[in-house]
Amino acid sequence: MDFSLNIEKHPLEPFLPANARLLMLGSFPPQKKRWSMNFFYPNLQNDMWRIFGIIFFQNKDHFLTSEKKAFDKERIIDFLSQKGIALYDTASAVRRLQDNASDKFLEVIEQTDINLLLKQIPQCMAIVTTGQKATDIIREQITVREPAVGTYETFEFEDRIMRLYRMPSSSRAYPLALEKKSATYHLMFSELGFARK
Repeated sequence: MDFSLNIEKHPLEPFLPANARLLMLGSFPPQKKRWSMNFFYPNLQNDMWRIFGIIFFQNKDHFLTSEKKAFDKERIIDFLSQKGIALYDTASAVRRLQDNASDKFLEVIEQTDINLLLKQIPQCMAIVTTGQKATDIIREQITVREPAVGTYETFEFEDRIMRLYRMPSSSRAYPLALEKKSATYHLMFSELGFARK
């Protein structure tokens, strides 16, 4: 049996605005059948864009389309570009061991080159990972202690002193209320100067 047929290459290009000061890294997108838009965190069951809506607009539905059946890709891209927030994932190719998006059933075939991403966004001062697998992959490539969830550790990249934040997963499979996840993310965004305290 040829398992190479099951290898999925990352379907999106890294989103790297020139003014990016923060790089957010997940593990890998869900299967296309779960997408509501052609961008990062596309699954309506994932609360990342609701977390952003709560923090920056006091409205969890801010980034939903008017009929609330999809996220609004253009509105999200405009916001991220203005704020200077870059997005990608720590895996560039994976094999799914089960028919779902769970990290524990993702076999990473090819890691993303994190150094290469950071070289393209010279103003970046922090990385945030949104799951354990993403955190593990970063730490295989960069010498940094593992932060506790909701905190950061510092590391050096070329001549930059940077932070690695470990945030709770925005997946609903992660057992924490949306308001508590939002509060944890809000603290990070305020520490980095993206949001008011």
